[in-house]
Amino acid sequence: MTLEKLPHTGSLSYVEALLESYLEDPGSVPEEWREYFRGIDTNGGLPREFRTRPRFLPGRLFSADGDRGRAARLSEQARLLQHKVDEMVRTFRVRGHLTAQINPLHEREFPEELEPEAFGLTDSDFDSVVSTENLPGPDEQTVSELYRRMRNTYCRSIGVEFMHIDDLESRFWLQQRMEVTENRLDVPRDTQFRILRRLSAAAVFEQFIQRKYLGAKSFSLEGAESLIPLLDLAIEKAGAQDIKEIVFGMAHRGHLNVLANILGKEPRWIFREFEDADPERYYGSGDVKYHLGHSSDWTTAKGKPIHLSLSFNPSHLEYIGPVALGRIRAKQDRLGDVERRSGMVILIHGDAAFAGEGIVQETLNLSQLPGYHVGGTFHVVVNNQVGFTTGPEEARSNTYATDVAKMLQVPILHVNGEDPEAVAQVVEVALDFRQEFQRDVVIDMYCYRRRGHNEGDEPAFTQPLLYREIRERQPVRVHYLEHLLDLGKVTRDEAEELIEQEEKALEVALASARESDRPGLDQAYGGLWRPYSGGPDENQPDVDTGVEPHRSQWLLERLCSIPEGFAVHPRIERLLEARRQMASGERDLDWATAELLAFASLATAGARVRMSGQDSARGTFSQRHAVLHDVENGALLHTLASLQSDQAPVEIFNSPLSEAGVLGFEYGYSLDCPDGLVVWEAQFGDFCNAAQVVIDQFLVSAEDKWKRLSGIVLLLPHGFEGQGPEHSSARLERWLTLAAEDNIQVANPTTPAQHFHLLRRQVLRPLRKPLIVMTPKSLLRNPQAVSSLEDLAASGFQRVIADTWACERADRVQRILMCSGKVYYDLLERRRELDDVPVAIVRLEQLFPLRASELERALTPFAPETPVVWVQEEPRNMGAWPFLRLQFGHRLLDRWEFSGIYRHESASPATGSAQSHKIEQDELLTRAFADL
Repeated sequence: MTLEKLPHTGSLSYVEALLESYLEDPGSVPEEWREYFRGIDTNGGLPREFRTRPRFLPGRLFSADGDRGRAARLSEQARLLQHKVDEMVRTFRVRGHLTAQINPLHEREFPEELEPEAFGLTDSDFDSVVSTENLPGPDEQTVSELYRRMRNTYCRSIGVEFMHIDDLESRFWLQQRMEVTENRLDVPRDTQFRILRRLSAAAVFEQFIQRKYLGAKSFSLEGAESLIPLLDLAIEKAGAQDIKEIVFGMAHRGHLNVLANILGKEPRWIFREFEDADPERYYGSGDVKYHLGHSSDWTTAKGKPIHLSLSFNPSHLEYIGPVALGRIRAKQDRLGDVERRSGMVILIHGDAAFAGEGIVQETLNLSQLPGYHVGGTFHVVVNNQVGFTTGPEEARSNTYATDVAKMLQVPILHVNGEDPEAVAQVVEVALDFRQEFQRDVVIDMYCYRRRGHNEGDEPAFTQPLLYREIRERQPVRVHYLEHLLDLGKVTRDEAEELIEQEEKALEVALASARESDRPGLDQAYGGLWRPYSGGPDENQPDVDTGVEPHRSQWLLERLCSIPEGFAVHPRIERLLEARRQMASGERDLDWATAELLAFASLATAGARVRMSGQDSARGTFSQRHAVLHDVENGALLHTLASLQSDQAPVEIFNSPLSEAGVLGFEYGYSLDCPDGLVVWEAQFGDFCNAAQVVIDQFLVSAEDKWKRLSGIVLLLPHGFEGQGPEHSSARLERWLTLAAEDNIQVANPTTPAQHFHLLRRQVLRPLRKPLIVMTPKSLLRNPQAVSSLEDLAASGFQRVIADTWACERADRVQRILMCSGKVYYDLLERRRELDDVPVAIVRLEQLFPLRASELERALTPFAPETPVVWVQEEPRNMGAWPFLRLQFGHRLLDRWEFSGIYRHESASPATGSAQSHKIEQDELLTRAFADL
């Protein structure tokens, strides 16, 4: 019987007494102990596990006079009392947070369930001495001392939820850490003064803006000023833990204050944005001031440097979470930090958003997954106790805004924001826990919002009682100052001097901001991004993306090389054999093989490749098989990871069943990996619908709003094969509607070689734009959709592919069919069935940006009176047709008559009937070749 399975384990002295009794008379101890003692060598005394693992020993009672005699002499009454105090300790750990005084606006009543009487304790028990060997500190305490200790630890300004954690080691760590100090930090005078200085800076900044820009939106931090010392202390602590990089993500509330007082953005630039003095610079672009990001370098009090980055964020406030995680993962990867200890993410949430936004759950779920783990995220919930006009009773169905975080094995630390020293304690505990266990931690800082949702809002319309109380409440700085004055830690003159210094500095900054000849703060590309650019596509020269056949052959052979002893699935072995034949030139390359060669050629040239998506390692359509599984022992073989010794990393991860969270993560990764290929793949193209916020507010608009570039690639399986509405369309029309100012690239290639060149172009040329690729499904195995090794050696991607067969018969061509993607092969097959009628089929491989010169070159061989007909599988109101009609009108490039063939307008992308699909597709092709 192991120690953990003993039904009635006692303190060390108790078990020693049992052993003594057993040695004298085995029948004097319970059967379960006899069984245990029979299984060990009792000549050497108790086994070492009792002495090295005392945390598994719930305490037992000693007699009041401290007698450690034989267990047989312990009274039943004493054992019962020990049981009561053990139950009391556990109840405080489990339920103490419910009575902790964490809310500055409402004092909680102490519940009867935590009164001594609830545990059967009476006044006569309070002087009894009980065992506390399983607690930090002394081995014995009186009941009254233990009760006071538990109440101080769990019921003051800090309430902790941690007993939901299954892992005994981390739970015991928390118990030890909190109970030894009674959850109170001994704050030295210099730290107290630092807290006061940060509170003063936060308060003066908000009051200054309210005076100078009356009614302007700033999303004031008033009521939650303790966030600034919290972040200050967290950064200092992170420096002591050798963290080099911190990425912040936060929403509007307090954003400007954090920019000024934590990120070090000069207030004059913030005031310049309030002045709105440079409207010409932001014509049709830019963003509001409380969405902007910033980066700076921080040196801790002990001289440790830390780089801080506050991410730009959209109005969908919680979507910055996975983006920030992706950024720090990329930074860690760049440093080769496989242990994830060099960087940290700090996410600052609102209470209503943390409880209400599903993206929060998606972000939390990434925390321990291999492809997304960052060493633990530091979450801070600024709990205003109201969301816009909605109170907690309408906003969530649980006790705390943070209850969703219980899905993780992590502590949730609720703290009163008006007790800055309690805030300092939770910062210490949280960051030490994160460092020890590399898991997320959550601080729920209860505070309030002194003003409305924004400065033009009247909160008393909907929360009259709450705001009556808030109006009468002194700011947290005043409360804390009075506390320090009572302790004699500061003088009132010192405190007033802090205020005067802050106000003077802000006045100087305002005067500087109002000087008319000062331009706005330029967010130029620097650091990693210096070699790359955005702007117009046509300004960027094309690059040669070809790879010599012998090099492709060698890479493909390496991809098919299986270590001895690795048992490959028989069907995959046939796939590998086919790829070996492709390497030798015996057969042409299919789509998946060309894609793997693109990855391999980039990695062996030094460019990191990262890909994630649902089932991407194998491929939704069982086409990729980039990661092989040994059928005998389940071992994994990453075929792209060991091509040559000096290659860059290649990582392909199966993502959780998440679109928004994972795409946000990969977008964030791309922000700090401009020199690599970062790919997100949807299981089916339409699945990106669930990530539309990330698409709208980051991918397609970030360059315009924030001057932030990204080279992320989205692979979206697209094509009408009768698989139903949700497995047909990647909603090409949405991408083209969002396309403007060369913000993204949208392609629908038709050959493996085109896909190969497109992926390589994304890395090799300096232009950085998100690339949206409509990838195929049926073409993955279509014998016509193949390429040769020589095709991969060609110079590069073709935006438009002319019809060379028709060009040779240009004088006979009566109609030009223009298309993209899979329908090309359907049209090609129908033309052959019709004995090669004189119809040209021109492929538009890149739909945006659309270079008119290349399209004109493909059409020029044909007479101007030749009609051009766009053919698409999608309904009339979807696909590329609405975009092309808007671009060209009724005459293409002012020369060719232009019309379209498509399915009828529809609210749904496709039919759910396979037979109906075939009928529709046949009608489409018939119309394309009608009257010829």
